[in-house]
Amino acid sequence: MTNDTHRVHAASSNKDATEFDAVFLENWQPIYRVLMRLVGDHAEAEDLALETFWRLYQRPPANDRGLGGWLYRVATNLGLNALRARKRRQQHELDAAKWAIENNVSDPAQDVAAEEERAQVRTILGEMDERQARLLILRHSGMAYKELADTLGVSVNSVGTLLVRAEREFEKKWRETRGG
Repeated sequence: MTNDTHRVHAASSNKDATEFDAVFLENWQPIYRVLMRLVGDHAEAEDLALETFWRLYQRPPANDRGLGGWLYRVATNLGLNALRARKRRQQHELDAAKWAIENNVSDPAQDVAAEEERAQVRTILGEMDERQARLLILRHSGMAYKELADTLGVSVNSVGTLLVRAEREFEKKWRETRGG
């Protein structure tokens, strides 16, 4: 290519860029507002508006007469596609949640938190007086006062008092571990 050809090509490119900038500035807000009303999310509307103008930049329509209509058509199609994708994603998530419930699958984050809590309970029980710890474990395993009394070798009448003391001790240690 000669220098004249480079200058002509560069001038043509600059002219195209200037025209694109003018179209962009004139149509950005209306396109963005339509998409915002359609999808209801600022970031998504902005992304879709940018995609609309990217498509204009890559493959402008054959004639400029219907440019506004073309932009709105592309924007609304992109917005509707985004809504359909959102609906499909929500349905997949709902189906996955139903499957997890039906198959007794729990949330991994909740499982980790529950295991950490169980480990803390075990640690606290290990630090407590052996009889108090045993009393709490047996009571929370479903034993009645009579069964507790027989197992621990105490009177039935003292089980309530012993249980309250053990629960207070546990709660005190629990709060110390939890920082308050």
